[in-house]
Amino acid sequence: MEMNELTPHLEELKRVLENKVDEQQLMEDLNTYINVYHLDMDAAKRGIVRKYGGNSIGFVTAEAVSKKIGDLNGSEQNVDILAKVVFSEKKEVVARGEKKTIVSGILGDETATASFTVWDGSSCELEKGAVYNFKNAYVKMWNDRVQIHIGNRGVIERSETDIQLPERNISYSSSETKIGDLREGIGNVTVTGRILTVETRNITVKGEQKTVYSGLIADDTGKVQFSAWNDFGLKEGETICVTNAYIRGWKGIPQLNIGDRSEVSRVDDAFLDADIGGSSTKTVGDIVRTGGGLDITLSGTVVDLRMGSGLIKRCPECNRSVLNNECVSHGTIVPKLDLRMKVVVDDGTGAISAIINRECTEKLTGITLKMATDLAKARGETEIIAKSMAEKILMKHIKIRGNVMSDDYGPMMIVKETDLDPIDVPAEAAKLLETVEGSI
Repeated sequence: MEMNELTPHLEELKRVLENKVDEQQLMEDLNTYINVYHLDMDAAKRGIVRKYGGNSIGFVTAEAVSKKIGDLNGSEQNVDILAKVVFSEKKEVVARGEKKTIVSGILGDETATASFTVWDGSSCELEKGAVYNFKNAYVKMWNDRVQIHIGNRGVIERSETDIQLPERNISYSSSETKIGDLREGIGNVTVTGRILTVETRNITVKGEQKTVYSGLIADDTGKVQFSAWNDFGLKEGETICVTNAYIRGWKGIPQLNIGDRSEVSRVDDAFLDADIGGSSTKTVGDIVRTGGGLDITLSGTVVDLRMGSGLIKRCPECNRSVLNNECVSHGTIVPKLDLRMKVVVDDGTGAISAIINRECTEKLTGITLKMATDLAKARGETEIIAKSMAEKILMKHIKIRGNVMSDDYGPMMIVKETDLDPIDVPAEAAKLLETVEGSI
C-alpha cells in the first residue's frame, strides 16, 4: 500500500492516541505493519494503539453513553459524565518540550469520586461545587482507580442539576506494607526499614520557610525515597517503623511521605541477613503493578531497537539530545556527539522500554563512540550506526539495572548497569520438559 493511501488511517490513529505519539513514528509503524508484516488495516491499527498504551475501542464512533462514576470500569473511550467539582486547580506542565496548561482535580456524584484531567485547560474555568456535564470523556485505570480524561474531543457544559455527594467515611487504620509493594496513591501505611541516607533541606510553603528531612529507606524488598515534614530525629543506619504514612509519586516512582499524623518508632533491626540497600530483582509484571521504583534489576530479551538510538547529538550545557543543532533551552549550539540505545526488553511477563547510556552501549555492542563517528563520516550518514547496533543486540538476553519511571506510555528504565545474560538452553529445556511432564 502506498504512503498516500495510509494518510487517512494515520489521522485516525492520531485522533485515538490524542496526538501523544510522533506522526513520523506512527507512519513508520503503520507502514511496517501493512507492507512488511502484511496485516490487514484493522489489525494493524489496533496493534499500534495497543503498542502505545491506547485502547482499540477508541475506533468506535458511536454516540457516547452516560455513566455514573461508580459504574466506570476504566476502559471507556466515549462517555458522558454528570458530576460535581470537588476540587480543581490549573497548572502548567511541559509536554514534548512545550508548556501546556491543564486543569486537574476531583469529580464526584452520588456513587463515587474520581480524579480528572482536562488536557486543554487554557480556557477552562471550573468552579468548585458546581455541576458540569463532561461529554466525550475517556477513562483509564491508575493504581486500581479510575481517572477521567477530557481530551481534544471533549466538551464541558455547566448544569443546574443538584448532586449530593455521599458522606465520606475516613479511616485512620494503617496497613503494614513492604517497600517493594508501595505504589502511588495509597495512604495509611505502616513501613519498617533501615535508613540508608538522610539530609535536611529548606523549602518555602505558602510563603513560610519549612525544613524537610529526606533520604532513602530500605527493607529486604526494595528501597524508596522518603520525606518527613517534622523532625523525628532520623539517623542514618537505624531501623524505624513508620505508621500512618502516605505514598505520593514522581513519574511513577513511589515516595514515602511521613506527615503530621505519622508516628516513628525505633525497632530492632530485622534485616541483619538481608541485602539492604542493594538492587531489588523484579519482573516487568511487578513493575507495572507498582508503577516504578528505585534501583531495580530485571532480565529479558531485547525485542526492539527504537528510533533515537545510535549516534546522537547533545547540548554541551544541559546534555539534552538535540536536532538540527538547536537546544530548547540554549538555542543554537555546537553539539557534542554521544551514543545511546533505546530498546524494548521483554521478560515474558511484559515489556519495558529502556534507555541505555554510552558506557553500557559500548559494553553490549562493542561499538565505541570513535568507531561510530568514523563509520558515520565514511558512509556520510548516521543511520548505519543504529543498524549495526541492531545486528548485535536484537534477541540477546540481557540484565539491566536502574530506576524505573512510568507515564502514559508505560514503564521506562534509565539504565545505569547492564550485561549480557546468556541463557543455559539445555537447563531451561530440561526445566520446561519437567514442567510439561508434571502437568500431564
